[in-house]
Amino acid sequence: MAFSMSRFPTLITARPRDRQRHLRWPSSSKKQLPKMPFQHPLFHLLAIVIVVLCSAILNHGKSASAQGGVCASNDPPNTLAEVFPNNATGVLNATLAIIPIPLDLARRLIPRQYGILETAYRALLPDFPEGMYPIMLQAAHDHDVQFRAYGITLDDFSRVGFEFPFLDMLGDGYSSFRWAPEQLITGSNTIALSGSRDYGTVVYPAKYDPPCEAYKALPNGATYFKGSSLSCSESIELEMQRIRPELNPYPLELFKNITNQPTFANGTTCDNMIRFFNSSMSVGDHSPVSVLGKIRANAFPFRGEQKHYADVYGVQVTTLFIENNYLDCQTMKGYDGTVGEDIEASLQPTISFTSPTSSAPIAHT
Repeated sequence: MAFSMSRFPTLITARPRDRQRHLRWPSSSKKQLPKMPFQHPLFHLLAIVIVVLCSAILNHGKSASAQGGVCASNDPPNTLAEVFPNNATGVLNATLAIIPIPLDLARRLIPRQYGILETAYRALLPDFPEGMYPIMLQAAHDHDVQFRAYGITLDDFSRVGFEFPFLDMLGDGYSSFRWAPEQLITGSNTIALSGSRDYGTVVYPAKYDPPCEAYKALPNGATYFKGSSLSCSESIELEMQRIRPELNPYPLELFKNITNQPTFANGTTCDNMIRFFNSSMSVGDHSPVSVLGKIRANAFPFRGEQKHYADVYGVQVTTLFIENNYLDCQTMKGYDGTVGEDIEASLQPTISFTSPTSSAPIAHT
């Protein structure tokens, strides 16, 4: 869940699919996008922009100085900002990993009012072990997050946390939501910190290694990423090795589904982040990379003593995104966690990215 822009207007959103009709966005030869339903009044929009712009000016450069030196990322630029200047857009470079836990443990951890849609995740993972539930760890670097129409660009920041997908938040037995109760977020980025807290998320200001990237390369060929709280013992650490895709038990469709599920913390509002896996930033030479490795964590739901997990499978992938903040969760009713094919097709000509220096996957810059 990226909480990169506080209370921005919603000008584009992934439309929920009807449970029986499986509605898709209308397409045309001009590839027009649908009208957006979540518009804010103009005076509200201007107030939002003034607050965020002032915060951005006051905090400009702090993310770099807080960890020493200028923060320069190798992540590619946000090409979506030019296409959708009135939206919060950005680049997300992430490691996504699955940790199976006992289903009865998941039931104790997840608030009782939210059912677990076991049928939904087994449709994607027919061979997933019986009596188990897939927690997802997301360790990510938000880069070049913009609200282009008002000249706002946030400082880059990192975040990491365990997330609980395939939850029946609305009680309709179908709509998949993702619960992200706690996060470690770069401690100097006050906009990201406050934006996450506004959802009811428990947020720990943190420092990161590396400070300006999604991970760094180790001498043994692995990638490394660690987030540590600035004020307490919470920390999450990953060391991952590249593997052949056929060795990964989790298909890309699983991660695409989970990362596009509406996200919530205390249930008052929902975050709708649309992650695009179809741009040239995420396909061809820059396709997602399967990884296998180990995770060490002292953070919810594994708090109290550091837990060690070996043989953890996942992917590393860079995606463009559009984010819609603080939505009424009921408007996401019927959402099945997938991005409509028509919206991806309509954006395809406009969100290409070509690496000027390397043909290696962006996930491993």
